[in-house]
Amino acid sequence: MNLRSVDLNLLVVLDALLDEAHVSRAAERLGLSQPATSSALDRCRHLFSDPLLERGKGMMRLTPKAESLRVPIKNLLVGITVVLDPPVVGLATVRQTVRIIMSDHPAVTIVGPLHKKLTESAPGIDLVVQPWHSAAEALDGLAKGAIDLAISVFPKVDVSFQRRNLLDVHYAVVMRKDHPAAMSFTLDRWLEFPHVLVSGRGETRGALDEALAKYNRERRVGIVVPSFLLVPPLVAESDLIAMIPRLCLPANAEESFAVFEPPIPVESFMLHLAWHVRRDQDRAVQHVGTLITQMFEKF
Repeated sequence: MNLRSVDLNLLVVLDALLDEAHVSRAAERLGLSQPATSSALDRCRHLFSDPLLERGKGMMRLTPKAESLRVPIKNLLVGITVVLDPPVVGLATVRQTVRIIMSDHPAVTIVGPLHKKLTESAPGIDLVVQPWHSAAEALDGLAKGAIDLAISVFPKVDVSFQRRNLLDVHYAVVMRKDHPAAMSFTLDRWLEFPHVLVSGRGETRGALDEALAKYNRERRVGIVVPSFLLVPPLVAESDLIAMIPRLCLPANAEESFAVFEPPIPVESFMLHLAWHVRRDQDRAVQHVGTLITQMFEKF
């Protein structure tokens, strides 16, 4: 391919078309007419020797070739922008939305303080906090440019991502103050009662079940809930017992609940902050990431 014949503006249109999978929406997003956008699509089809967008049932869908182009095209456009138009404005004048994926914990702990710090240091940065479903889904969102930052457990990432350690998270066992097992807390007493498990995907086994298996023991999971926020009211009004990350304990938990170390060793986990390398030079994203890191240093 002769690069001198490639119109970079065509790649901008293609990026919008791949995101929207709809000619009219892409045209509106770019401020172009629909005929001009359709013409650009035809040129892109010729350039890549592929239909790129095909008609499906009531909608357009991306071809496999188009799907494979989404991330490279975004990376290319970000790189060109950094070279040709590097950001020089101060944080106080930045106007940008930063999208973050995280679970309810730590969101319930850090979102308020994070917003306050941003109003002081970068008041033009708006936040969109999106729910966490899985580490794989978070990485996919980062790769596609749908989100900017993700807080999750990322045991391993490839060279397309940056990963920063936030916190080594340990577990705690929590139950109501007058729970029968609280008087003499042992492994046997712990396993006599049904447990609460938190899983956004409805899984019925977790880190504890793997640890118990090493001792040829098992527990009964009495209820699976999608959010750590549901755990305190559940254990406060029942004989249910939960093992949750210490990060997710309510404030002053020892005053309202009986809290113990697990009676068997349960491996802690590292919580990470991740972003795509295309955001390395994005001042707004990096500023928000720095503030988040500083908050976790206080935990």
